[in-house]
Amino acid sequence: MSAPVYDRQNPAFYALLVALVVMAVGPIAMMLMTSLKLNVDIMSDTSGLLFMPTIRNYETALCDMLWYAPEHVDYCDPTFGRALVNSLIVAIISTALTLVIGCMAAYAIVRFRFMGRDTVSLTTLVMRMVPPAVLLVPVFGIWTFQFQLDGTRVGIILVYVAMNLPFVIWILQSFIVQVPIQLEEAARMDGAGPFRVFFLVVLPIIKPGLAAASIFTFRVAWNEFLLANALADRNSRTVPVTIVNSLTEYDIDWGVIMATGMLLAIPPIIFTFIASRQIITGMTAGAVKG
Repeated sequence: MSAPVYDRQNPAFYALLVALVVMAVGPIAMMLMTSLKLNVDIMSDTSGLLFMPTIRNYETALCDMLWYAPEHVDYCDPTFGRALVNSLIVAIISTALTLVIGCMAAYAIVRFRFMGRDTVSLTTLVMRMVPPAVLLVPVFGIWTFQFQLDGTRVGIILVYVAMNLPFVIWILQSFIVQVPIQLEEAARMDGAGPFRVFFLVVLPIIKPGLAAASIFTFRVAWNEFLLANALADRNSRTVPVTIVNSLTEYDIDWGVIMATGMLLAIPPIIFTFIASRQIITGMTAGAVKG
């Protein structure tokens, strides 16, 4: 039996692959190394890959959340800890509300027959094409003068739900269409009501779509800056707003900023790994169907 013969790849392919890896991993590695340096090492002309790593920047950022008081911190600023809690609350609640409302809306559009159904389906996709910058002024005016929701986490959550809902409805429609109607009819013949059919028959089948939609919604809510910066106050700021506001004309603590940037990336990574078994199937199916 002869040994298999493999085609030899062009060296340019490997060069391109290495370049893509460096472009993807390089900024993260630089941010991690900078977060482990003292400001003296960061600003030094001889700063390089050889340095004594330290966690002082992380201790400074998380001083109010640690069980001990860091010796080098004279004044513990609770800004980042408060912003981290705000980001978690806003991202988790907005993701949950968007999935619940989006699932029911997508199911109604797919299964129910009503006037203007196709128009509603198309409108959800068109609304997703509107950039957040266009909504900034009207949302700020409505939230500030009419509903008085500016400066509250509730106001930010509602904006994120409205912003992410069109995409969730659009992507979940393609998954609900694939659910055989015979399964729902069999459940109804067995005595299941509409809600039991929806929660016990439909939702378990569209788990890939739910995973894909939840990852997208969580990442948008976690990283969004423009609307959060306009609507949040000192007590409701999220992490992206806090990081940008820490950049001043007179003092920029790059070590702490890089440390907060690394901490900002941890929750989305954890969330992605939790749904890693479903996200690839979900995004692939949702991209080609519909």
